[in-house]
Amino acid sequence: MIEVESKTFKSGNSEAVRLPKEVAYGAGVEVTIRKVGNRITIEPKQGAKKTMADLVARLREIGPPPGPKFRRQRIVPPKREGG
Repeated sequence: MIEVESKTFKSGNSEAVRLPKEVAYGAGVEVTIRKVGNRITIEPKQGAKKTMADLVARLREIGPPPGPKFRRQRIVPPKREGG
């Protein structure tokens, strides 16, 4: 668990808080904010579900992992009597 301290400030008509880099999500990330009593939770917004095509496209962007390619050994089943 990471715990950092920050301070609220006025931003227009709103009250805001800066997320220090240790706990930041990055610029442009939509978040969901919940308040229960005095406790406020901030978490990344659950976006639209990705399709298999989206995931395959992303894997193609990333490319294969670095390093040598490994080939699986061919498995030769043992010969059995009576079959």
